[in-house]
Amino acid sequence: AGSGTYTRHGFIFSSLAGCLEKRSEDSGLPVLSVVRDTESQLLPSVGAVVTCKVCGINSRFAKVHILYVGSTPLKSTFRGTIRREDIRATEKDKVEVYKSFRPGDIVLAKVISLGDAQSNYLLSTAENELGVVVAHSEAGVQMVPVSWCEMQCPQTHSKDFRKVARVQPQFLQT
Repeated sequence: AGSGTYTRHGFIFSSLAGCLEKRSEDSGLPVLSVVRDTESQLLPSVGAVVTCKVCGINSRFAKVHILYVGSTPLKSTFRGTIRREDIRATEKDKVEVYKSFRPGDIVLAKVISLGDAQSNYLLSTAENELGVVVAHSEAGVQMVPVSWCEMQCPQTHSKDFRKVARVQPQFLQT
């Protein structure tokens, strides 16, 4: 019996979930080990800051795909929802989803709940540090933030409403 296994009554049992590895030792006897996938899947947890991409919006919420937890990329994307009332901390009744997000935007959000039967994570951008970090204009150019609620295209100078994140230095990639 090798690592990840134990013996009982002359049989070898696995002590963890993983893949069976069989190798020969100097004595000629095979050694059976069970090894885990070293990159176990990271899951978004309540309170975690996640990076996501907006895939659809309507008047009540924005649908997103979660791509990163902190700075760790996920092996597979998870679906999330940012409800209208979770977009801003103040004046929640005046928030309009289409003035906060657009499909294709990259957003920093915080996980507030693990969701429901549809396996959607509920997310919030109701902090100054959370919101849109990357957006593209109609011309396909990356927009620059001009205030907490507007971004501007450097090429056409047109402005669009967004819930802009005040990005903290630790979230900036160099």
